[in-house]
Amino acid sequence: MLPTNPLRIDPGTGLVLGGDYLPSPNQDARPPGASLDLIVVHGISLPPGEYGGSWVEALFLNTLPPAEHPFFKTIEGLRVSAHLYIRRDGRIVQFVPCHARAWHAGRSSWNHRTACNDFSVGIELEGCDHEIYADAQYVALAALIGALEAAYPTLSSAPVVGHSDIAPGRKTDPGPHFDWSRLDELRADSSIRPVEP
Repeated sequence: MLPTNPLRIDPGTGLVLGGDYLPSPNQDARPPGASLDLIVVHGISLPPGEYGGSWVEALFLNTLPPAEHPFFKTIEGLRVSAHLYIRRDGRIVQFVPCHARAWHAGRSSWNHRTACNDFSVGIELEGCDHEIYADAQYVALAALIGALEAAYPTLSSAPVVGHSDIAPGRKTDPGPHFDWSRLDELRADSSIRPVEP
Protein backbone atom coordinates (compact mmCIF):
# COMPACT_ATOMS: atom_id res chain seq x y z
CA MET A 1 0.00 0.00 0.00
CA LEU A 2 1.13 3.55 -0.66
CA PRO A 3 0.91 5.98 2.25
CA THR A 4 -2.33 7.86 2.31
CA ASN A 5 -2.94 11.24 3.84
CA PRO A 6 -3.34 10.72 6.67
CA LEU A 7 -1.86 7.31 7.40
CA ARG A 8 -3.42 5.79 10.50
CA ILE A 9 -2.71 2.91 12.85
CA ASP A 10 -5.44 1.31 14.93
CA PRO A 11 -3.96 1.15 18.46
CA GLY A 12 -6.32 -1.71 19.31
CA THR A 13 -5.15 -4.06 16.56
CA GLY A 14 -1.73 -2.50 16.05
CA LEU A 15 -2.30 -2.51 12.29
CA VAL A 16 -2.01 0.17 9.62
CA LEU A 17 -5.58 0.85 8.55
CA GLY A 18 -6.18 -0.40 5.02
CA GLY A 19 -2.61 -1.66 4.77
CA ASP A 20 -1.12 -4.88 3.46
CA TYR A 21 -0.69 -7.32 6.34
CA LEU A 22 1.28 -10.55 6.05
CA PRO A 23 1.39 -12.06 9.57
CA SER A 24 4.88 -13.30 10.42
CA PRO A 25 5.26 -16.29 12.70
CA ASN A 26 8.36 -14.56 14.10
CA GLN A 27 6.69 -12.56 16.83
CA ASP A 28 5.58 -12.90 20.41
CA ALA A 29 4.20 -10.87 23.29
CA ARG A 30 6.19 -8.04 24.79
CA PRO A 31 7.15 -8.46 28.45
CA PRO A 32 4.49 -7.37 30.95
CA GLY A 33 4.63 -3.64 31.52
CA ALA A 34 6.83 -2.94 28.50
CA SER A 35 6.05 0.36 26.83
CA LEU A 36 6.77 1.47 23.29
CA ASP A 37 9.42 4.15 23.45
CA LEU A 38 11.86 3.59 20.60
CA ILE A 39 11.61 3.45 16.79
CA VAL A 40 14.35 1.59 14.95
CA VAL A 41 15.06 2.10 11.24
CA HIS A 42 16.68 -0.76 9.33
CA GLY A 43 17.79 -1.41 5.78
CA ILE A 44 17.38 -4.75 4.03
CA SER A 45 17.59 -6.22 0.54
CA LEU A 46 17.56 -9.81 -0.67
CA PRO A 47 19.72 -10.87 -2.31
CA PRO A 48 21.96 -8.09 -0.95
CA GLY A 49 21.80 -5.02 -3.19
CA GLU A 50 18.88 -6.32 -5.28
CA TYR A 51 15.42 -4.79 -5.11
CA GLY A 52 11.89 -5.45 -6.27
CA GLY A 53 11.42 -9.12 -5.50
CA SER A 54 9.46 -10.85 -2.78
CA TRP A 55 12.42 -12.33 -0.93
CA VAL A 56 12.25 -10.00 2.08
CA GLU A 57 8.63 -10.97 2.59
CA ALA A 58 9.62 -14.64 2.27
CA LEU A 59 12.35 -14.18 4.89
CA PHE A 60 9.92 -12.69 7.39
CA LEU A 61 7.40 -15.46 6.65
CA ASN A 62 9.98 -18.27 6.97
CA THR A 63 9.45 -19.31 3.34
CA LEU A 64 12.77 -18.20 1.84
CA PRO A 65 14.03 -21.07 -0.37
CA PRO A 66 17.72 -21.66 0.43
CA ALA A 67 18.43 -23.21 -3.00
CA GLU A 68 17.22 -20.11 -4.87
CA HIS A 69 20.37 -18.03 -4.29
CA PRO A 70 23.78 -18.75 -2.69
CA PHE A 71 23.24 -16.01 -0.08
CA PHE A 72 19.96 -17.55 1.02
CA LYS A 73 21.80 -20.69 2.08
CA THR A 74 23.91 -18.59 4.49
CA ILE A 75 20.80 -17.38 6.32
CA GLU A 76 18.86 -20.65 6.23
CA GLY A 77 16.95 -21.12 9.47
CA LEU A 78 17.16 -17.44 10.43
CA ARG A 79 13.98 -16.38 12.21
CA VAL A 80 13.50 -12.61 12.02
CA SER A 81 10.76 -10.08 11.35
CA ALA A 82 9.94 -6.40 11.51
CA HIS A 83 6.75 -4.59 12.27
CA LEU A 84 6.76 -2.72 8.97
CA TYR A 85 8.59 -2.82 5.65
CA ILE A 86 8.78 0.04 3.16
CA ARG A 87 9.55 -0.92 -0.43
CA ARG A 88 11.47 1.34 -2.84
CA ASP A 89 8.24 2.77 -4.25
CA GLY A 90 6.96 3.67 -0.78
CA ARG A 91 4.52 0.77 -0.47
CA ILE A 92 4.14 -0.42 3.11
CA VAL A 93 3.81 -4.04 4.19
CA GLN A 94 3.14 -4.98 7.80
CA PHE A 95 4.29 -8.26 9.35
CA VAL A 96 3.74 -7.80 13.10
CA PRO A 97 1.14 -5.72 14.96
CA CYS A 98 2.79 -2.74 16.60
CA HIS A 99 1.82 -3.81 20.12
CA ALA A 100 3.47 -7.23 19.65
CA ARG A 101 7.20 -7.93 19.73
CA ALA A 102 8.90 -8.32 16.36
CA TRP A 103 12.30 -9.96 16.12
CA HIS A 104 14.23 -7.17 14.41
CA ALA A 105 16.87 -5.83 16.79
CA GLY A 106 18.77 -8.90 17.98
CA ARG A 107 21.44 -8.25 20.61
CA SER A 108 20.95 -4.57 21.23
CA SER A 109 20.85 -1.77 23.76
CA TRP A 110 19.69 1.82 23.94
CA ASN A 111 20.03 4.30 26.78
CA HIS A 112 21.38 1.62 29.16
CA ARG A 113 18.53 -0.79 28.35
CA THR A 114 19.14 -4.09 26.61
CA ALA A 115 16.87 -6.24 24.41
CA CYS A 116 15.43 -3.42 22.30
CA ASN A 117 12.84 -5.75 20.75
CA ASP A 118 10.99 -5.48 24.07
CA PHE A 119 10.25 -1.76 23.76
CA SER A 120 10.73 -0.75 20.13
CA VAL A 121 8.98 -0.71 16.77
CA GLY A 122 11.13 -1.91 13.88
CA ILE A 123 10.74 -0.44 10.39
CA GLU A 124 12.69 -1.98 7.51
CA LEU A 125 13.50 0.01 4.38
CA GLU A 126 14.25 -1.83 1.15
CA GLY A 127 17.83 -0.75 0.60
CA CYS A 128 21.46 -1.27 1.50
CA ASP A 129 24.33 0.63 3.07
CA HIS A 130 26.01 1.72 -0.18
CA GLU A 131 23.02 3.23 -2.04
CA ILE A 132 20.68 6.13 -1.39
CA TYR A 133 17.12 5.45 -0.37
CA ALA A 134 14.19 6.52 -2.55
CA ASP A 135 12.30 9.71 -1.77
CA ALA A 136 9.04 7.74 -1.64
CA GLN A 137 10.53 5.77 1.23
CA TYR A 138 11.27 8.89 3.24
CA VAL A 139 7.70 10.12 2.71
CA ALA A 140 6.28 6.76 3.79
CA LEU A 141 8.62 6.56 6.78
CA ALA A 142 7.71 10.05 7.98
CA ALA A 143 4.02 9.23 7.62
CA LEU A 144 4.46 5.96 9.53
CA ILE A 145 6.31 7.65 12.36
CA GLY A 146 3.56 10.25 12.60
CA ALA A 147 0.91 7.52 12.65
CA LEU A 148 2.81 5.63 15.35
CA GLU A 149 3.07 8.78 17.48
CA ALA A 150 -0.66 9.40 17.10
CA ALA A 151 -1.62 5.82 17.97
CA TYR A 152 0.83 5.32 20.84
CA PRO A 153 1.42 8.37 23.07
CA THR A 154 4.63 6.88 24.49
CA LEU A 155 6.15 7.15 21.01
CA SER A 156 5.37 10.86 20.65
CA SER A 157 8.69 11.79 22.23
CA ALA A 158 10.56 8.60 21.40
CA PRO A 159 13.91 8.68 19.64
CA VAL A 160 14.14 7.39 16.07
CA VAL A 161 17.43 5.57 15.63
CA GLY A 162 19.20 3.28 13.20
CA HIS A 163 19.92 -0.38 13.76
CA SER A 164 23.58 0.65 13.87
CA ASP A 165 22.83 2.87 16.88
CA ILE A 166 21.46 0.03 19.00
CA ALA A 167 23.93 -2.63 17.81
CA PRO A 168 27.16 -0.73 17.05
CA GLY A 169 29.93 -2.87 15.65
CA ARG A 170 27.44 -5.61 14.80
CA LYS A 171 25.06 -3.77 12.45
CA THR A 172 25.61 -0.88 10.02
CA ASP A 173 22.12 -0.26 8.62
CA PRO A 174 20.41 1.87 7.49
CA GLY A 175 23.89 2.99 6.47
CA PRO A 176 25.75 6.22 5.70
CA HIS A 177 23.52 7.10 2.75
CA PHE A 178 20.39 7.32 4.89
CA ASP A 179 19.49 11.03 5.06
CA TRP A 180 18.37 11.75 8.62
CA SER A 181 17.92 15.45 7.85
CA ARG A 182 15.53 14.60 5.01
CA LEU A 183 13.48 12.49 7.40
CA ASP A 184 13.42 15.35 9.93
CA GLU A 185 12.20 17.79 7.24
CA LEU A 186 9.36 15.49 6.27
CA ARG A 187 8.39 14.80 9.86
CA ALA A 188 8.04 18.56 10.36
CA ASP A 189 5.76 18.84 7.31
CA SER A 190 2.24 19.14 8.69
CA SER A 191 0.71 17.98 5.40
CA ILE A 192 1.72 14.38 6.13
CA ARG A 193 0.82 14.41 9.82
CA PRO A 194 -1.94 11.92 10.71
CA VAL A 195 -5.15 12.74 12.47
CA GLU A 196 -5.75 11.29 15.90
CA PRO A 197 -7.18 7.74 15.80
